[in-house]
Order: sequence, then structure tokens, then C-alpha cells
Amino acid sequence: MKKSNAHAEKQTAPADPPAAAEPLVPVEPATVTPEQLAELKERAARADENWDRLLRTSADFDNFKKRAAREKQEAIKYANEGLLQKLVPLLDNVDMALAAAQNAGPEAGQSLQAGVSMICQQLKTVLAEAGLEELDAIGKPFDPNLHEALMQKETPDAPEGQVIQQLRKGYRLRDRLLRPASVVVAKQPAA
Repeated sequence: MKKSNAHAEKQTAPADPPAAAEPLVPVEPATVTPEQLAELKERAARADENWDRLLRTSADFDNFKKRAAREKQEAIKYANEGLLQKLVPLLDNVDMALAAAQNAGPEAGQSLQAGVSMICQQLKTVLAEAGLEELDAIGKPFDPNLHEALMQKETPDAPEGQVIQQLRKGYRLRDRLLRPASVVVAKQPAA
């Protein structure tokens, strides 16, 4: 019975008339001239050539992206190579100074101190060439962007807020702060 009801509903449902349907025009079979056929073959050959060129260019670009990513990773991995090449001789000098200190008698203290001082100066030169700058805080106004105040000290000799002692040096790499200077800041004595 369900089948007959469904069949009856189909018959009673009005068919929607096509809205503004285009009139059917008979299409005649196309005739292609030999010149048109030759032009179509030429265009197909150019399309195939362009497709091949696109595939090759796409593959070349993918290879370029992979190579650039590999080179970037390698550059990051070995970025400090130049700096380390400059620091290795310093390490050699420190080793020689330690060996000299072990083998030397009490009178060699002054020459050992001079050698270590030269090593320290050499290290500072290498680091300065790499862009490291020491922050000199003594006698300057306290700047929370460059200094870390560990304590305040009452003193009539310096204006309030001035750095009177540097406990640990601060360093900047070009325009970026690496470590703030640890300082003692002047405070006016209580009256």
C-alpha cells in the first residue's frame, strides 16, 4: 500500500514549468578545416611544452626551498665558528699560564700576573670585535634599563640616585642588553 501512495503522490505533484528556458537550437556538426586542425595541434604542443616547463620550475623551486632550509640550519649550527676560532688561542694562553703557575716559584708571581692580565685584555678585544660592550655604571645616574640595584647606601658625597659602586659588570651586545650591571645606588642620609 505504501508503494501505491508514493506512486499516487508522484502523479499528483504538479511539474514545475522551466523558468525562462532557452529555446533549443539545432547544432550542426562542426567541420574542421586542415588549417584549423594544424593550429589546434600546434596549440596542444605549446600547452604540453608549457606544462612540462611548469613541472620543472615547480620541482626546481621545491629543491631550492629544501636547500635554503638546509643552509639556514647549517648557518645557525655554525654561527659562532668565527668567534670560537678567535677564542681558542685565549684558551691555549690560559692553559700555558696555569702550567707556568704550577711550575714557577714564589718570585714568578709578578710575571704570571702580567701574563694573565694580557690574556684578559686579549679576551676583551675579541669580545669587543664580536659586538660585546661593557657597561660602565659608576658615577652615572641609576637607569633601571641598564642597572640592577642591589642596595642603597646613604652618602653625602653623591647625589641621590647616582651609582656609587658596581658589584658586577653589565654587558650589552650591540643594542641588546645581555646582563644588567649590579650596582649600589646613593641615598641621601637621614637628617
